[in-house]
Amino acid sequence: MTATDHRTLRRVLRREIAGTIGLLTDEHDFRTMRRYRTFAFQDHATYLHHVEALLRSRALQGGFTTLALFDPEEYADYCSRGGLDPDSPASRTRFTADIAATGPTVPYDGEPLTDLVPALVDEAVRRATWDYAASLLARLGACATCGEDLGRAAFARASRLLTRILDTSPPGRRHLVCSVAGPDETLVAVLHTDPAEHAGPTSGTPGPDEAEALEFTAVLAVGLATHSPGGLVVRVTAPGAPDRVHGWRLRGYGLVPLTAGEVFDAYCTDAASGEPIPPESNVDYCAPPDLGDPDPGPLHGH
Repeated sequence: MTATDHRTLRRVLRREIAGTIGLLTDEHDFRTMRRYRTFAFQDHATYLHHVEALLRSRALQGGFTTLALFDPEEYADYCSRGGLDPDSPASRTRFTADIAATGPTVPYDGEPLTDLVPALVDEAVRRATWDYAASLLARLGACATCGEDLGRAAFARASRLLTRILDTSPPGRRHLVCSVAGPDETLVAVLHTDPAEHAGPTSGTPGPDEAEALEFTAVLAVGLATHSPGGLVVRVTAPGAPDRVHGWRLRGYGLVPLTAGEVFDAYCTDAASGEPIPPESNVDYCAPPDLGDPDPGPLHGH
């Protein structure tokens, strides 16, 4: 086999190697990394330009690349725990490989980096929300009265409620938001369903993205299990009709419907100042459909 043949085979092998780039998504993180002598870039815009050029080059060569969120504080802690030199490209590469295996990533499919950065940040927030909610549910333990696992029971209850909400919602694209005032911070989860993209297990019912649905269910379950203040709002968009907005407040182990006036007030009040804001055009603020909830679930001594 000739030297040319060897080089050809190595080029073929390069196309078989999946790559990950640990991305510094904002100026603050970028400035933090500049304290390392071996980090070569001087400004964030130039850094992002070269990252995008590398992504395009790898794609043109047939390579597959994912983006992972590179957090400088987590990196410093990782190096400290592992006895690694943080001012080393090898340490940054090792950290990137680890976060790619366990943390949020997004694949590069030719999109502009300006589109991928928000998607990566959203994925990181969603993963952090899921981890926090799941951890909180796990820490609830068993009911002192009946012995049932409180977190598991609340998750099952939240899943049934979400299914019922989607089943009773008018047809169209749905945008759901659930917010819960948790013990340490407010949790917010967002869920989208689109009949054109998803097919649920029930004929004619649009199914949500699985990861989004798990996070949304976990956040709702936290509110149910801890009896925390919160709310759930649904916005439905359908061709040829005004958008419909309706919702519920969390109360005890269930959901209480908001009146049309309460939904209007929630959407037409500035959250920061409390001042009224003009309502959107072509939007109906409505009372929600009847969930017909026959299974309120146990109160577990609360």
